[in-house]
Amino acid sequence: MPIFKGAGVAIVTPFKENLDVDYDRLEANINYQIDNGTDCIVIAGTTGEGSTLTEAEHMEVVKAAVDFTKKRVPVVAGTGSNCTRTAIMLSQEAEKDGADGLLIVTPYYNKATQAGLIAHYTAIANETKLPIILYDVPSRTGCSMAPETIAHLFKNVDNIVGLKEATGNLSHAAQTMNLCDGKLELYSGNDDQVLPMLSIGGIGVISVLSNIAPRQTHDMVMEYLNGNHAAAMKIQLDAIPLINALFREVNPIPVKAAMNKLGMGAGPMRMPLTEMSDAGKEVLFAEMQKFGLM
Repeated sequence: MPIFKGAGVAIVTPFKENLDVDYDRLEANINYQIDNGTDCIVIAGTTGEGSTLTEAEHMEVVKAAVDFTKKRVPVVAGTGSNCTRTAIMLSQEAEKDGADGLLIVTPYYNKATQAGLIAHYTAIANETKLPIILYDVPSRTGCSMAPETIAHLFKNVDNIVGLKEATGNLSHAAQTMNLCDGKLELYSGNDDQVLPMLSIGGIGVISVLSNIAPRQTHDMVMEYLNGNHAAAMKIQLDAIPLINALFREVNPIPVKAAMNKLGMGAGPMRMPLTEMSDAGKEVLFAEMQKFGLM
């Protein structure tokens, strides 16, 4: 049984002007997502600025997301780290606080070998009973998982069940699915590649776009999975200019600008992330309007 099928939102962490976590707004945004069809809340990942949260804040944010979601949809906690011991600790805390699954990014900066990645993920998985989604995003981490490494972990570690594929390389994803006999729970990590990933056996997306367009993102996946490929393709292609605008500057800068424009109270970023440029906002807001969000 997969952790989820459909659209999981890589939800932002809203901050107040003093840069404290805004838990009231987080609860409101989670309710908005669930009311509009989102199938899973993915908390404290890249889009959630997990790298600028203290360990204590990280655990508090995960617990809050679980409490606010109230079991209406699964909660997947981002618990990756470039320190294996830290990733184990965060994973155990997320399990204790009621998360339904873990999203664990490849160790950044260290640039582990493939043998190191196998050791890292196996050590984490051995210390938790929660299902784990591997997260491969080399543009962020400088470290990518070979298809053979993913397949080894999937076939030899019982609670490693899925992959958030954000390499941008469909051939890499296809080879991974081939080596996993098509049984890996594959999620697109790129909003502009949802349908290509579904076409090779994917079951959903972990989405930035869903922060501002949850209904459309959910419908895109479910239309495809239900066999209505033309409807899914229309949503995917119509969304491409908006998706490009959402990644015009480094994520989550644009999506927070978009949410603030829509009155969703995402608040500021923590440094080193900074406010979106005026030129970027002009493009982003124009595409939001064309997509029917404003």
